[in-house]
Amino acid sequence: MGKGGALSDGVVKKIMLSYMYVAIWIFLSFTVIVYNKYILDRKLYNWPFPISLTMIHMAFCSSLAFAAVRVFRLVEPAALSRRTYLSSVVPIGALYSLSLWLSNSAYIYLSVSFIQMLKALMPVAVYSIGILLKKDAYKSTTMSNMLAISVGVAIAAYGEAKYDSWGVFLQLGAVVFEATRLVMIQILLTSKGINLNPITSLYYVAPSCFLFLSIPWLIVEFPLLRQQTAAFHFDFLIFGTNCLCAFALNLAVFLLVGKTSALTMNVAGVVKDWLLIAFSWSVIKDTVTPVNLIGYGLAFLGVAYYNHSKLQALKAKEAQKKTAAADEEAAKLITEREGDGKKGDSQA
Repeated sequence: MGKGGALSDGVVKKIMLSYMYVAIWIFLSFTVIVYNKYILDRKLYNWPFPISLTMIHMAFCSSLAFAAVRVFRLVEPAALSRRTYLSSVVPIGALYSLSLWLSNSAYIYLSVSFIQMLKALMPVAVYSIGILLKKDAYKSTTMSNMLAISVGVAIAAYGEAKYDSWGVFLQLGAVVFEATRLVMIQILLTSKGINLNPITSLYYVAPSCFLFLSIPWLIVEFPLLRQQTAAFHFDFLIFGTNCLCAFALNLAVFLLVGKTSALTMNVAGVVKDWLLIAFSWSVIKDTVTPVNLIGYGLAFLGVAYYNHSKLQALKAKEAQKKTAAADEEAAKLITEREGDGKKGDSQA
């Protein structure tokens, strides 16, 4: 096989690996969502303690991340001073704890399918908070796109058969806190040149997240758990595998973003949401109405257009960088030639 054929094989292999990373991430993300729903739902495993479940996840992930960084030294820790940790990492840990607490709490009140529809508001929240914090510039076309997504989600909510206002409030709160966390990561970490992979993120963020969650846990869930101590027996198989899935999901995010891009993860997330809606309707037997699907379909088109716009912007930015690099190289060659010409004239 010739050189062109070898190149073709390499491209095919790269594409297949990308699809494999996407499939792994979708599977693990799908598994964690359904598993959390199973544990928290009163009609299923019936352990409605979202703060406790999140704290178990954080303790487990902190332990494995500590082992990976400090014991086995598989990953190098980031060079963070105490001041940087307190001013940059701790606020992100606080936002993450609130996001996880509220999103897990929503599974007690809402169906998996409806939660995925509400999550379509994430780009709207990220863009709006980015404008408020002066991280993004206001564009009328982008804002129109955000309004279309919002209208689609509103229609889906209107058509929800088992609508619960408290559950919607919890999920929308989770979306706001998660969007704020994503913007703050750009402001507090990325802008300072601090890049954390999922292992080091867990190593630094999970312990602070655990501590923040312990405050509402002591007030809200600890008294209830004390009353159920005699009746409840900790199932190491259920909670252990649940924690392993949550940890593996963080590794899958690292693989997917590191080997492809964050935009690929956004597109894969849309596919995952449709799969979860189908699973919720066919297996869990949640009610999905035609109005639900029409509303989410509109929101889906808005999210797809937003991702497409981001892709075009990234391509334009990359082309601009290549053009600038080519111009710089050309200018360097011209300068070298002029220098050689001057040397020749002086020697003559």
